[in-house]
Amino acid sequence: MEYRRLGRSGLRVSTITMGTMTFGGKGGFAAVGNTQIDVARRQIDQALEAGVNLIDTADVYSDGLSEEITGEVLQGRRDDVLLATKARMVVGPGPNDGGASRHHIIRSVERSLKRLRTEHIDLYQIHEWDGQTPLEETLEALDSLVRSGKVRYVGASNYSGWQLMKALATSDAYNYQRYVSQQIHYTLQAREAEQELVPLTLDQELGILVWSPLAGGLLSGKYRRGVDAPKGSRHLTDWNEPPVHDEDKLYDIVDALVEIGAAHDVSAAQVALAWLLGRPGVTSLIVGARTEEQLADNLAAADLVLTDDERSRLDDVSRTPLKYPYWHQAATASERLSDADLSLLKPFL
Repeated sequence: MEYRRLGRSGLRVSTITMGTMTFGGKGGFAAVGNTQIDVARRQIDQALEAGVNLIDTADVYSDGLSEEITGEVLQGRRDDVLLATKARMVVGPGPNDGGASRHHIIRSVERSLKRLRTEHIDLYQIHEWDGQTPLEETLEALDSLVRSGKVRYVGASNYSGWQLMKALATSDAYNYQRYVSQQIHYTLQAREAEQELVPLTLDQELGILVWSPLAGGLLSGKYRRGVDAPKGSRHLTDWNEPPVHDEDKLYDIVDALVEIGAAHDVSAAQVALAWLLGRPGVTSLIVGARTEEQLADNLAAADLVLTDDERSRLDDVSRTPLKYPYWHQAATASERLSDADLSLLKPFL
């Protein structure tokens, strides 16, 4: 297992992070998974044995049950791992049961600490943008939590480029704790992050944690052109996370993954994960699984090395056209581009 520095912090995290959204199976999260305590214990054992040192959860997953299961499983070995959780989503019927206000954040931290049975959270992430709470309030609350020792580092999730840059600038202006990472969706099937979020990451020295790096299973190799979707599948129906804008292109990507996987005698999923681990700015991939067999396969991706030709093939089959102003910059500004700019524009020059 490789360990990479999380942004400009001194923290080193494994390239594979154990995701726990499948833990609990309560409410709407039952569609994602229904992992109970015994299986969760075996999966976390499996991940730690493979070298994983970061476990990611959120207060909203199964109404807090995911955090409870994670906390119980980690009893007696909390110091062996880094724990990340998130808050911001609506978790109750009250007017202050969601958002990134000081009230909601501090209350959420206290509740997460109890469920996780720990005295501190290593990485506390704002799960989603809140456009109605002043950033100064959100960031001051996070800063106070770090200074109190209840939180070690803070991160963002699902922000746009301008929102994240505004948050970083606000932190710098007030000398608040800065986000060290962003947790985003980024896959061969959905490369939108390359337009703004990846260049911003490189320029501002953040870390990238990728959620759902297999596009919720779309890139597992089970979804093929002309073949019925797996039994019980929620994709390519009315489930739209992640959305599929071009089904033919998705199948072209999967065909390439399956063929490259066959050449290495590994799964299409491992190839998709290995491609992501080689992309600029990516620190770690958050993987979860319904079964121990799926988890073992995903963990093995940390050791898969793709050839330059294989990477180029995957780049080509999944590439999206440049949007404005990037096509204009590629045409007229190529002599003065930074490494952050080139992370997007280099293939088009």
